[in-house]
Amino acid sequence: MIKRLIVFSVSLAFFLGVVSNAYAIDLGGNYIKNAATKAGYAENTTDTTFAETLGVVVQTALSFVGIIFLSLMVYAGFLWMTARGETDQVDKAKKIIIQSMIGLIITVGAYSITAFIVPIILTRTAK
Repeated sequence: MIKRLIVFSVSLAFFLGVVSNAYAIDLGGNYIKNAATKAGYAENTTDTTFAETLGVVVQTALSFVGIIFLSLMVYAGFLWMTARGETDQVDKAKKIIIQSMIGLIITVGAYSITAFIVPIILTRTAK
C-alpha cells in the first residue's frame, strides 16, 4: 500500500510539473499601441491595459481548471483501479470521469469561441 502511495505521489508531482500554461489571446494590444502612437503618447509605457490584465486572469483560471481536471481524473482512476469488483465504486468513478470530461469540453469550447470570435470582432470594429 505504501508503495502504491509513493508511486501515486511521484506520478502526480510529475504530471503537475509537466502541465503547460494556457496562453490568453491578444485582446487588442496592438490597436491600443497604434492609437497611442497616433495621439502622440510615448510607446514605451509600463502600464498594463485592461485586456492584458484580463488575459492573465483567464490564463490563471484555465490553469486551475486543468489542474482540477487532472486531479479528478487521477482520483477517478484510483477509485476504479481499487474497486476490486465493487460496482458502486466503478459506477462512481465512471460518473466522475464523465462529469470532468463534460466540464473540460465546456471550458475548452468557451475558450476556443473566445479565441476565434473576439479577434474577429476587434478587427472589424477597430477600422
